[in-house]
Amino acid sequence: MRTTLALALTFVLAACSAPASPPPAPAAAAPAASHAAEESKKAPEPSAPATETTKGDAMPTPKTEVATFATGCYWCSEAVFQRVDGVISVRSGFTGGTVANPTYEQCCTGDTGHAEAVEVTFDPSKVGYETLLDWFWRMHDPTTLNRQGADTGTQYRSAIFWHSDAQRAAAEKSKKAAQESFADPIVTEVTKAGPFYAADAYHQNYYNSHTTQGYCRAVIAPKLHKLGLDEKSGAK
Repeated sequence: MRTTLALALTFVLAACSAPASPPPAPAAAAPAASHAAEESKKAPEPSAPATETTKGDAMPTPKTEVATFATGCYWCSEAVFQRVDGVISVRSGFTGGTVANPTYEQCCTGDTGHAEAVEVTFDPSKVGYETLLDWFWRMHDPTTLNRQGADTGTQYRSAIFWHSDAQRAAAEKSKKAAQESFADPIVTEVTKAGPFYAADAYHQNYYNSHTTQGYCRAVIAPKLHKLGLDEKSGAK
């Protein structure tokens, strides 16, 4: 009996002192899915050649110049220049006067000294300043002092407002050449450009927005037809 108990005790002690078997290693967990991880798996795409369209920049803006002309009512001037190839935009307004920020009503009195004029922004690589001068002489009568048709007053005078010495020289030369086409003396004023004040929004793009209006039908439309521009669109 003692022998049996001794053997059992020996077996238990041996079992307790034996080292425990290590637990089985857990299975490797799958990596968490992520957008960044998925993107990193993609082979890098070849770089595109460095061109204007792959640099991320907007297309280069063409070099522009500004010309300012007065030919009577600016609605007429605007409609003509809007249809000249190479012209980017046309603004109707007032210049050549002594009052800052004049209103249309003030200019109509003739007391501010302003002329109704158009500010023409153009691309000189497509149309030269000399070509704009040619249109200037063709679109109005430069021999009537302070008057164009039924519009009278200093605000309707004929004038070229130059922005550079080159424009001034071109304007003077053009004026001299244009005189050969007129029996009466040209009275067009050639002077340095000063502040230009845009007219109210209602006066901008006037002909294109009011083709059925009386003045547009009676005065502007026939002028465009005479100049061969009636088939061209405007809105510049």
